[in-house]
Amino acid sequence: MKSRICRPFKSKPPFNPQRQAHTPACTHQTETKKAHGLERISALEPDIAHQAFDEMSVWDVVSATSTISRFARHHSHKEAICIFSRMLALDIRPNEFTFGTVIPSSTALQSLNSGMQLHGCAKKMGFNSNVFVGSAILDLYAKLSTIEEARKAFEDTHEPNVVSYTTLICGYFKKERFDDAVGLFQVMPERNVVSWNAMICGYSQTGRNEDAVNLFVGMLREGFLPNHSTFPCAIRAAANIAVLGMGRSFHASAIKFLGSNLSLFVSNSLISFYAKCGSMEDSLLAFTKLPERNVVSWNALICGYAQNGKGKEALDFFQKMETVSLEPNSVTLLGVLLACTHDGLINEAYSYFNQAKLKNPSILKPEHYACMVDLLSRSGHLNEADRFISDLPFDPGIGFWKALLGGCQIHSNMELGEFAARKILGLGPGDVSSYVMLSNAHSAAGRWQSVSMVRREMREKGMQRVPGCSWIEIKNHIHVFVTADRRQSGRDEIYKVLRFFLDHVRESQDFDCWIEPYIQLYDHSFLERSD
Repeated sequence: MKSRICRPFKSKPPFNPQRQAHTPACTHQTETKKAHGLERISALEPDIAHQAFDEMSVWDVVSATSTISRFARHHSHKEAICIFSRMLALDIRPNEFTFGTVIPSSTALQSLNSGMQLHGCAKKMGFNSNVFVGSAILDLYAKLSTIEEARKAFEDTHEPNVVSYTTLICGYFKKERFDDAVGLFQVMPERNVVSWNAMICGYSQTGRNEDAVNLFVGMLREGFLPNHSTFPCAIRAAANIAVLGMGRSFHASAIKFLGSNLSLFVSNSLISFYAKCGSMEDSLLAFTKLPERNVVSWNALICGYAQNGKGKEALDFFQKMETVSLEPNSVTLLGVLLACTHDGLINEAYSYFNQAKLKNPSILKPEHYACMVDLLSRSGHLNEADRFISDLPFDPGIGFWKALLGGCQIHSNMELGEFAARKILGLGPGDVSSYVMLSNAHSAAGRWQSVSMVRREMREKGMQRVPGCSWIEIKNHIHVFVTADRRQSGRDEIYKVLRFFLDHVRESQDFDCWIEPYIQLYDHSFLERSD
């Protein structure tokens, strides 16, 4: 059914030569009436704005563009495009503001076809080189088409401005063309806070967290003032590499530049940051200081407690969240299930999972099913985990079988472990981590011949194990550790402490039995050779 907004205009009033004899007072009256009509259109809701537009006695590019803008602002993008079509049918020539307003509607609808038609129309009328129109065209192609098309639109723009540059930078990051994004940023004739934000967020969202942190510091050094959009990206980057000291300085900068009453967006990022750095006291403090909280705030705290092994606290805050009438979403449920996993709460996990399945099944994602498999596997309920995988409403991915194999490794069930391993190798024959997991499982069971066979197969396939890496920040200096690294300046002291720890755990009478397979992987001969 056609939208009612697309129905034909009323007939255009015929031209009357006697109008030329109208007095200036009459002309002024017409202009006043026209202006009043535009005010009505701007004030009305989209579903009746078209009626006011039809009732106007004078139609021109200003009234049409105003109507298009009204629809676009209310996310009625199909209607905005329909108004543009009706403009053309009435021989009303669009201007650069019309195109700059209607093209984003095609982008919002993810309609590349209509966007290309609008681009062609703008080009035919000579507006494609206009910076306002060009920026809209550039954004269209950067989001919906190839980066080459976006680059071409950028080059067609006469004297591109900071918006054009920033849009193309975002497009480069979306396609993971980091060097092009950096190169364009460096040659920008002028920068503003939006262009800096685009670079910082682009780095953060694509995993280049150290670059994001360093760029934020560079932004401050060059005298640019960060805003409410800058800090969440910078803080997220600091959280991803767990640099607590650096993140604290970002927090202080946020208060300095934005005031003590930080926005919900910034505050939520701080809750998540402190949680990822293991400082749940600071995370809770940031949470309690919020004058109002949304589901993201609660999720950040619940997931933070869960990821830091504090399952009871996570579940307590989930129950508090339910008392404030906030509807949990998929992230909330994932945090709750993670909390149950860390504390081995199988019955509670089943209860939360089944409640969601019954009351709000739309929030259940593969990650929640995987979390249940991980919980059952870690807890030693391996056959139940296997049945759970068999009953999945979708084909299990490699992560499900890895969770089961990990449980088999902990509880020395190599029969089921080998079954899981075959599934893993079938789904990811080129996945190095799958072979490493299988090798570790055989090692934990003392099956050294099988370990040799797995490693030989890895060598024959040219697979190289990526060394494990971790880091810690001490006095604003980041110390990076790589597996079997001999270059650490304090390695003698580090290995001495590690040896003491392993000996202490072995002699302890109250450690969990599931730790033993992992301890066996750290052979004393390796520690001796490290000296």
